Amino acid sequence: MADIKKIYRTVMDDHFPDRLTITFGDQTLVYRKRSWKLPDASGQVVEKGLRYGENPGQEAALYELVGGNLALGECRLIEPGWGLVSALAEEHMIQAGKHPGKINLTDVDNGLNILRYLMGRPTAVILKHNNPCGAAEADDLETAFRRAFRADRIAAFGGAVVLNRPLDRATAEAVVEQYLEVVAAPDYEEGAVEVLRRRKDLRILAVPRMDRLAEYRDRRFVDFKSLIDGGLIVQQSPLNAVQSPSDFQPAVAQRDGREVRVVRVPTAEELDDLFFGWCVEQGVTSNSVLYVKDRCTVGIGTGEQDRVGVAEIAVFKAYTKYADALCYDRHGLPLKELELRVERGQADPAALEEIRAETRKAKGGLIGSAMISDAFFPFRDGVDVGLREGVTAVCQPGGANRDWEVIEAVNEAGATMVFTGQRCFKH
Repeated sequence: MADIKKIYRTVMDDHFPDRLTITFGDQTLVYRKRSWKLPDASGQVVEKGLRYGENPGQEAALYELVGGNLALGECRLIEPGWGLVSALAEEHMIQAGKHPGKINLTDVDNGLNILRYLMGRPTAVILKHNNPCGAAEADDLETAFRRAFRADRIAAFGGAVVLNRPLDRATAEAVVEQYLEVVAAPDYEEGAVEVLRRRKDLRILAVPRMDRLAEYRDRRFVDFKSLIDGGLIVQQSPLNAVQSPSDFQPAVAQRDGREVRVVRVPTAEELDDLFFGWCVEQGVTSNSVLYVKDRCTVGIGTGEQDRVGVAEIAVFKAYTKYADALCYDRHGLPLKELELRVERGQADPAALEEIRAETRKAKGGLIGSAMISDAFFPFRDGVDVGLREGVTAVCQPGGANRDWEVIEAVNEAGATMVFTGQRCFKH
């Protein structure tokens, strides 16, 4: 019988070439394959690239852009010398644990994609399977990490945390309390690495150029999508049109020749939450809705087929995560463990009901939160999901035929709403 655990530790050979060139007409981009001298599962140092791709059994390779420039119309795409994840060398892998797999690096990359818009305050993003499960800003990095982790203790297990400040010892102590696979930061302060090394399989990455991450806000790259027939769709990467809260547009629409406008203007705190949430939204798979409160995610709904459903899923997740955090605070147990013990007659049902009652009363922490959507609401039913839970501010692209209906829903609830004028769909 095959050793199932072994397949996750095995570093595959890959047969991709050391050099890759892509020609667009008379313009050519040149890439080099990355490999690292790192210990394998037996402790022997070997030089190989990615451990495997999306899954064991899939050969994969990481390439860094090292030559050529590409201009498409008036758009000049990112040039060589700007490598982040693709420029990782052995000296950036302070502790490798084992050769990274594709998802390890794409998680870090998506964390950087979010953080490039959030460099003003200490911020932590925890990702799992290329989606953020918790993100938070704070006055210091440790608090930002603890808030991001608490936002979704369940999904954060085995995830990657990306931080936008040099990691200090206090944050390192907070990180090693949890099981994470990757920690990435621009640098590490004295004593921090020694703390992190208590987790022997934790990959500790110092991402090159991360201190200049804000400079990547307006730089496009070539985005390739492969089809099952071997074909390609090529597109420019998107740009975030909302670089600060001042870029939000008033929520205004026309109905039968009259103007329908949101009555209440967002407070400064609501604008902070809306902007933070829109920046996090840049890294969430479409069709998505997320909720934010005090610059911390409360519930994230990703990749659903309908807008009402994803808003409801994000509410469900907010309730679940709120109850789980309460349970852990009071009983040192995950919520599911307490539910199992009650079912087996090993714990007092009253303890579980108390947590559930408090969660319902607090509406999963959603009261006073902001609701962020990556696409417009075609009808009011989607935004009504959040308004019923106590959402006070909404951010969405706008542009639906029935924007007026959504604005009326927001006004009825005494809430506020802004438009971005831009959707942010991600595959």
